[in-house]
Amino acid sequence: MYDHHDHDDDTSSSSLSHMNHMDHMDSSSMVFFTLNDLKIGRTMPFYFRERDPSISPQFFPKEEADSIPFSSKQLPYLLQLFSFQPESPQAKAMEHTLNQCENRPIKGETKFCANSLESMLDFAHKIFGLDSAFKILTTTHLGKYSRTSILQNYTVLEAPREIISAPRNVVVACHTMPYPYAIFYCHSLESENKVFEVKLAGQNGDRLSAVAICHMDTSQWNRHHASFHVLGIEPGSSHVCHFFPAENLVFVPTVSTYLD
Repeated sequence: MYDHHDHDDDTSSSSLSHMNHMDHMDSSSMVFFTLNDLKIGRTMPFYFRERDPSISPQFFPKEEADSIPFSSKQLPYLLQLFSFQPESPQAKAMEHTLNQCENRPIKGETKFCANSLESMLDFAHKIFGLDSAFKILTTTHLGKYSRTSILQNYTVLEAPREIISAPRNVVVACHTMPYPYAIFYCHSLESENKVFEVKLAGQNGDRLSAVAICHMDTSQWNRHHASFHVLGIEPGSSHVCHFFPAENLVFVPTVSTYLD
């Protein structure tokens, strides 16, 4: 998850595998770049993981999800409910998720942690308007995909297609969070954001249609955000771009148009 504060049905075996994976993938997947890197022929190292339903927790039905406490104050009860030891990696991941969801939003940010598909869609309607239509974008693998690949060089194959939102440049990004069942950290920023669809080719033959977002105003971000170290910049001095993993979602109005 690309978090601006720090920067990042079966609840047993599949959830544990997912949470273990989330615990060690952050450092390798948080790769940032700038608009200048989105050029045909540009090669950069990235980590892309295809969504694997066998280890990816699913949304609970809304009534069931709402019946489970979602609060750091209830963490001891939740650990007992899901049979996790207090000092386990899963417990620490749950605590991190609860804290991130309870943190105050940064200036200009509207945030919400969705525990069901219905609550996620309700949040999107809140941002875009009850009568507004929107579509969902996500990074997808095209054809061949090597599950053994972790980090490899990807080359930009075509000119990225920029998505221009109208009447204002509003997007909703929803990031997966490590938890025994599906939790998405959804947020929208008032500052300008540019969204792109980018065709990428991996060095081992992978092909992707990747969704990238460029945050044009980083002045309100935590100065310890990993992107500032990666790009050698200070908060507010430059924009920051990143790709969305396959499990993350980006909501844009359907009135959006593409500019080549």
